[in-house]
Amino acid sequence: MADRRPSPTAAASGQVLHLALGAALSPFKRPRPDAGCPGTRLVRSGVRADPDRLAAYERVCGFPPGDGALPLTYPHVLGFPLAVRLMSDRRFPLPLLGLVHTSVEITRRTVLPAAAEYELAVHVGAVAAHRRGTEATLVTEVRAGGQLVWESRSTYLSRHRTDAPPAERAAPDPLPVLAEWRLGADTGRRYGAVSGDRNPIHLHPLTARPFGFRRAVAHGMWTVARCLAEHPAPEAVRMRAAFRAPVLLPGTVQYAADGGRFELRRGERRFVTGEVAPLGSDGRR
Repeated sequence: MADRRPSPTAAASGQVLHLALGAALSPFKRPRPDAGCPGTRLVRSGVRADPDRLAAYERVCGFPPGDGALPLTYPHVLGFPLAVRLMSDRRFPLPLLGLVHTSVEITRRTVLPAAAEYELAVHVGAVAAHRRGTEATLVTEVRAGGQLVWESRSTYLSRHRTDAPPAERAAPDPLPVLAEWRLGADTGRRYGAVSGDRNPIHLHPLTARPFGFRRAVAHGMWTVARCLAEHPAPEAVRMRAAFRAPVLLPGTVQYAADGGRFELRRGERRFVTGEVAPLGSDGRR
């Protein structure tokens, strides 16, 4: 399934409609790991980054403005309309409302020029059991001139009761704190405006509470992007990040990093842990 590139206004309107459809279907979906993996693959060609929206994204996330290349995380924003369409489809097994982004892995094979034209594709890679519910993996691929230049694997969790025992994790040694950030109550709304991700858990305490959060929660992709803005990555790179606990808004967090590792935490409580590593000449780490 392929699309021509829509105008920014048409794309925004279409995304609102898909979000509304996903919201309407959500109460009728009962997530379970054996629900099956839909084979739908959505493709959009002729995609370019809108300069104004890109500049706004760089400001919200802390990236240096106007260096002529897309930030490592920005293709996720370009692919988000396709991801929303896929997740709002009746065949997608999880309810769109309340989905929690639990991890992301990004592989960039070369720098992506901001002015270039790309083809994007999104599909569901897997649906699996999680200790807190059911999790789906969405795969986003970006091609330039027919070559795969960027891809990501994001896991999204639909929380529900399970019989799985709590996971036991060995806590790694803490990284040195390099900065402390105060996050405003509007952080989720600001990122939602530049990314298109207006999941209600990120916007306001009143819309977050029905999903079990006493306050709005920062977007996982904002937390990763904000860390990477302080943690330059090589041209060919693989980045992995896990969202271990919600960052409630407003709040104060500490950015810590050492070598290729980074994390966002407050005291001993880790919200995000991640790692950046260069790719070899064969495209592998």
